[in-house]
Amino acid sequence: MTTQDLLVELLTEELPPKALNKLSTAFANGVYEALTQLGLAGSESQRHAYATPRRLAVSISNVVEQAADVTRRDKVLPVSVGLDVNGQATASLTKKLTAMGFPDKTPADLDIENDGKQDVFFISYTQKGAILAEVLQTVLSDVSAKLPIPKVMTYQIHAGTAAQEDVQFVRPVKRALVLWGDDVLPVTVFGVKADRLTDGHRFMSEPALSVKNAADYTHVLRNQGMVEPDFKVRRESIYEQLKLKADAHQVIMPDELLDEVTALTEWPVVYKASFDESFLSVPQECLILTMQTNQKYFAMTDATGALVNEFLVISNILTDEPDNIIEGNARVVRPRLADAQFFFEQDKKKSLDNMVAKLSNVVYHNKLGSQGERVTRVKNIAAYLATALNANVANAQRAATIAKADLVSDMVGEFPELQGVMGRYYATHHGESADVAAACAEHYQPRFAGDELPATTTGLITALADKLETLVGIWGIGLQPTGEKDPFALRRHALGVVRMILEKRLPLSLSETLAAVQSEFNDNMQVKNSEQAVKTFMLDRLKGMLKDQGYAPAHIEAVLSNNPDRLDEVEDKLAAVKAFAVLPEATNLAAANKRCVNILRKATEKDEAIAPEVDKTLLSESAEQALANAVEAVRPSVQTAIEQRAYQTALTSLASLREPVDAFFVDVMVMVDDAAVRANRLKLLQDLAQLMNGVADISQLAV
Repeated sequence: MTTQDLLVELLTEELPPKALNKLSTAFANGVYEALTQLGLAGSESQRHAYATPRRLAVSISNVVEQAADVTRRDKVLPVSVGLDVNGQATASLTKKLTAMGFPDKTPADLDIENDGKQDVFFISYTQKGAILAEVLQTVLSDVSAKLPIPKVMTYQIHAGTAAQEDVQFVRPVKRALVLWGDDVLPVTVFGVKADRLTDGHRFMSEPALSVKNAADYTHVLRNQGMVEPDFKVRRESIYEQLKLKADAHQVIMPDELLDEVTALTEWPVVYKASFDESFLSVPQECLILTMQTNQKYFAMTDATGALVNEFLVISNILTDEPDNIIEGNARVVRPRLADAQFFFEQDKKKSLDNMVAKLSNVVYHNKLGSQGERVTRVKNIAAYLATALNANVANAQRAATIAKADLVSDMVGEFPELQGVMGRYYATHHGESADVAAACAEHYQPRFAGDELPATTTGLITALADKLETLVGIWGIGLQPTGEKDPFALRRHALGVVRMILEKRLPLSLSETLAAVQSEFNDNMQVKNSEQAVKTFMLDRLKGMLKDQGYAPAHIEAVLSNNPDRLDEVEDKLAAVKAFAVLPEATNLAAANKRCVNILRKATEKDEAIAPEVDKTLLSESAEQALANAVEAVRPSVQTAIEQRAYQTALTSLASLREPVDAFFVDVMVMVDDAAVRANRLKLLQDLAQLMNGVADISQLAV
């Protein structure tokens, strides 16, 4: 069976650069998968996606002209439904056969087989293999309709008539190149009839290039059209050119910017330009963001990480005389940098306290007041945390007061991404201490999973206060995350708080801290008591984080089932549970503890009385006497170990309980008729459970 390369190219108006690579991949995968399902492409076929600012294309190797015929056997209807009492075809059978494409078939043409419940009609037939030229147009229509297009464009075409027809696609299609080997396939895409023509570079090539064979596509574009059609190759070329042009400098190359300039160019060439050194007085984050966001330039730093007054431009023109390009880009960036310089100088003239006062006019949430009111709450929470952690209360309060001041600055108004960064510069400019200035930037950390935590104690406290205020407040007015929706990033805030307490080993009571935060909200703000719900939410985030770190699920459940209040102790408890789990006694003790917990739960459900303390005079069985003595003997060492946070010692001390516990459950009946004895034995089990679960709920280790 003859195979050829299949090439499909849609030449369009300018495609959205940030969506280009995703669109290209989806288009290539969609065409390949559809042809594979039709039997026109197989395991030996390879797909390759191409994408430039004005084209989406895919080439697929080893595509056949017509798929092989397939013998099929399909279920029709139960015989009882298909035949009437006289053995003739019913209307239901005739209708079903017609719907399946066999209007002329009769019951005699069908097979009968029992499916285990009843006799059923089956029909056997040969299905003709799909013909590429006949099905490709439908394939392209279906694939195009399913592309992840961020914003669909509606435009009009003349579909072979004078009348206009509305179509929807990411951008209007201007040409369609569809080849199977040497042959142009009879396909019309979005009103455009396929041919063997493509367009080269808009300025460095002839407008229409002929492609003789599908295999010649990349050669024609690269050598005649001055177009690199492969997105990955183009991106790698930009990357290597940037490094080469940078010389001894380091290029700041965000992946998002690399992807975007790759999507904006067909034949990328890197040139070096410069700006006036006087602009270096502006914080380099501002200059870098200005160049990246507004101009798509690549900034450079020296060996110390300081910004230099040179930058790299990605041009779509190759020329031996690039002076006009270089000078033009230098001229264009100058007013952008001048604006940044102006914003910075104007902002420095404003006092921090003046900026803070303006926060009262900035709405935070209509149920939670202004940013100014929020600052007051965060300031009080920061004071509470600083006191609890024996930190500098004055620094924490000052940092919390001015941390949001830059929200009303001109620079952050222009570049919201710089909030916190500019706060640090303005705080430093106005003579704030290094810790307080650092906290203005650090209080946003961690901003995403894996981000660094605040480096300073003041920054850490301010970050905690800020995130806790958001969690309790937003949760309290009923705006909890639902499904994938989390508009206030409460999951990220909760995980940030958990990470800071855990990784920095902060000795904070979670319940007391949340209660202190809750107390900052007035009744008229409609905030409900949300401390316990927020705590549960945070423990859920902790559970996910610990799983990602590789802790055993049973060990995590054992520790978190106890509803821990000190998150700084969780890792030590997990280590203790891990060590306990490998002890020979662990399995029996875990099973006994589970049994013990179940008995106590059922007793509680039945309102059974439990003695206030164990009465040894009621211990008539030797096994219960032995268990009571063992519990009494081991309790002091376990309690001391827990107080000293020696959790592994506490758990390993339980090993001595195995024999008396096993004997108790073999020889002693707990739920006896005598109420006093029953209550006494329940109290003994309660003491045992409390002792065994002091560090973690070891019943979770039971298989």
